[in-house]
Amino acid sequence: MMPVIPELGYDVTTFGEMLLRLSTPLGERLETARLLDVHPAGAEANVATLLARLNCRVLWTGALPNNSLGRLAATALRTAGVVMDGVIWRESGRMGTYYVEFGAPPRGIQVTYDRAHSCAAEVLPEEIDWNILLNTRILHLTGITPALSKSCYEIVNEAVKRARQHGVFVSFDVNYRQKLWSETDARQTLLPLIRQADLLFCSQADATRLFDCKGSMQETAQGLLDIAQVPRIIVTFGDNGLLCWDGDTWQHELAQPTQVLDRLGAGDALAAGILYGQLHADFHAGLRYGTVLAAMALSQKGDMVITTESEMLALSRQSSTLTR
Repeated sequence: MMPVIPELGYDVTTFGEMLLRLSTPLGERLETARLLDVHPAGAEANVATLLARLNCRVLWTGALPNNSLGRLAATALRTAGVVMDGVIWRESGRMGTYYVEFGAPPRGIQVTYDRAHSCAAEVLPEEIDWNILLNTRILHLTGITPALSKSCYEIVNEAVKRARQHGVFVSFDVNYRQKLWSETDARQTLLPLIRQADLLFCSQADATRLFDCKGSMQETAQGLLDIAQVPRIIVTFGDNGLLCWDGDTWQHELAQPTQVLDRLGAGDALAAGILYGQLHADFHAGLRYGTVLAAMALSQKGDMVITTESEMLALSRQSSTLTR
């Protein structure tokens, strides 16, 4: 299936921070590790690279240092097919990094951030080329970026406002990170933003701790819909799949079975699949694409899913046949 080519410049644009993920081999602790696996990462970049691999025209906007680490990140974008016109290159500054320990039960994944004062956190609103960021069918943003700095919040807030003025479809993923800010600050900052979205993504955990939505899957999802007041909403429940409000009815989509190798990036893969469906005028098929891609993310190492449009469509047809 070929992508729908719009009159606009891009199918999807986004703004955010790229990081480098340094992870220990399974079973090793960070404080004694001698080897670390390096993967480019970042919620918005994960979505952007996956959609680009699915033959969508995608632009990522953000800042990178003009050094070997920044070029490593840029190579990941470029290799996937992301348009690089939105990259702001810095001659000084740093990339944010985060360190991951993969632990088997009873330990879980342990994350250590080292991202303060990164190039991305210090981008100013006047540095954004609004003409290219808004020259798109969909603007995708997350709740991670407003937590990075005052200027990042201002950019996200301005992007949402301008998108609404220009009739650009806004996709927003709550993506709460407790290591970046408190639940109270996140709730107060994000609620006015998400109420301007056309499509909202949120996990059950974030719905509960930020917006006090509790109870059954249906009660949690309905509670969030009542608070967010958005046209469409996706609430994820881990192994229990997702609930989607499409503007008229609720739909439950089951999670795809998989062997878990790496849990990071699954939510971004889900969002990419659903946005792909939105772009191709088949939002409900996008739910299946999203769950297939989320399963693929769980079964691959690294945050960025490596696949093709034909592979995703084939696996989606296969999963649809198996669930009939």
